[in-house]
Amino acid sequence: MARQNKDSKFIIYQVLYIFVVTVLALKGAGLDLGEVVKKEDTVQKEVRDSLLAVIDSLNAKGLSFSINIDTNVVEQNIELKKQIASLSTNLKDLAKKIKTVPKPKDKPIEKNEIKLPSPFSKTKTFLQYAWNTAENKGKVPVRIFDPSNMAEPIVVVPPDETVKFDLTDQDEVIVNFGSQDERVKVVKNEPPKINIESVTTKMSKSEIYVQELQRITVFRVTISDERIDQLKINYTGPINVTGPTEDKEGNLVYNVSLNIARNEAKFDEWADRNENLQEADGRYKANFFFDVYDVKSKHKVNVGDSFYFTDYDK
Repeated sequence: MARQNKDSKFIIYQVLYIFVVTVLALKGAGLDLGEVVKKEDTVQKEVRDSLLAVIDSLNAKGLSFSINIDTNVVEQNIELKKQIASLSTNLKDLAKKIKTVPKPKDKPIEKNEIKLPSPFSKTKTFLQYAWNTAENKGKVPVRIFDPSNMAEPIVVVPPDETVKFDLTDQDEVIVNFGSQDERVKVVKNEPPKINIESVTTKMSKSEIYVQELQRITVFRVTISDERIDQLKINYTGPINVTGPTEDKEGNLVYNVSLNIARNEAKFDEWADRNENLQEADGRYKANFFFDVYDVKSKHKVNVGDSFYFTDYDK
């Protein structure tokens, strides 16, 4: 009988040992029996039932009992532990990668993106319906585009060169140099100006002689424009014109004198043909005109003045 009691104790210890080992396998080395009985940390129901069945058989059958553990459940838990461990490792690796991701930095400026100085001054403008010049003092080509056609430049200005080109109705152009663009204003082409100035006092007298007006400059005509060389200039009337000369502002200057007749007989013939030009006070009035036409802007300007005289000579 004592032998049987000893055997029973041995078997009980074995059962408890197996129980502890099972808990360790499922919970890890940190064994806390207080935590084992917590609902959220208990072993799986299948393992628990298996252990209870062993204890019940002890009580019911004496020394003849067996321990049945669902090995599939254990294997499943071992596999689950492996998956959790793998997931935990992956999460740790991901956390390290997130920490080591470099902070985004400003994009470094490449050589061809280095900011270049503007090829033109801030006050630079071009002119509509006219030729223009562009001087490139930089080290890269300058391309000038019409904003409505960025496919093909109006002109390309190589480094250290000056190029002449024409513009039409653009209000602005786009200047490209390197990787940079700038907009340059294109100003309106104003019509030419004609100024006629009397340079003698002889026509203010009561007696005005044709012969004197044919010997001197009576009027000075000054024509100004931003593109003088685009102008066609014509004049009409009984006049003799010398010039043009260019003044210090680049304007064209014409000297105008009367040209009615070479002698008194010719003057009398002229007076007979132009009786309608004689005014009530007995003076004759002869008109002349200057016409200026800009061949690119199509501006036309017409300005005139009048000669007054009474007789051919004293």
